[in-house]
Amino acid sequence: MELTPDLSGRVALVTGAARGLGRAFALALADHGADVAVHYNTSETAAHETAADARERGVNATAVSADVTDPDLVDDLFGAVEAELGTVDVLVNNVGNFAPDHWEEIDWERWQSVTATNYDATVLCSKRALGPMREQAWGRIVNVGYASAEDGLVAPENFPYFVAKAGVLMFTRMLAADTTEDGVTVNAVSPYVVESSDEFPDDAPRGRWAGFDDIVAPALFFCTEAASYVSGENVEVDGGWLPEDV
Repeated sequence: MELTPDLSGRVALVTGAARGLGRAFALALADHGADVAVHYNTSETAAHETAADARERGVNATAVSADVTDPDLVDDLFGAVEAELGTVDVLVNNVGNFAPDHWEEIDWERWQSVTATNYDATVLCSKRALGPMREQAWGRIVNVGYASAEDGLVAPENFPYFVAKAGVLMFTRMLAADTTEDGVTVNAVSPYVVESSDEFPDDAPRGRWAGFDDIVAPALFFCTEAASYVSGENVEVDGGWLPEDV
């Protein structure tokens, strides 16, 4: 049984891949042989650096800019990737803004930005990727959620983020149910606090926060042939954390 993905000949698109976790996803996929499209919105220099680092791993890579909350621009994004690298076989929906304030202090424009980048972008990119994946009877979609979001996490801070991530996880299960005959799997990884976060709670489960490798590992497993019967699942990468508000 192959537990290490061989993605040679596959094309992967990672949204929000210029920095941080998205960059880690992109480089890990390149390490396993995938050609990589590094999506960014405004971080052009960092995105091109990530693409260059991917190419050093012996694969093709490109940096592509788009507002992934706009259906037309999502279509343009995929068109650009298909023209340069080929059909997207692996999609990692990583992009998403954050709002750590009390929900009553968040204006409507910021609320919409958080929900659109986390939820709408996931839906739009998945929808655009799915047609070609179905045609070739193979595809992997990995969404990024948040630990305990589907268990009823309640908190006055980060309100739109938690709402959006709960939607992402429900969408993951619904899309998995709709692709059972298509050779496509749809799964999610849901971290708690990552070591690169701007804010940290008082106590870290297991004495540390999640590293990028901790989160990337289950995503890579979802891309293996060994995981071809695994779909609609959500792996919480939280060290066993259980919030008091659940």
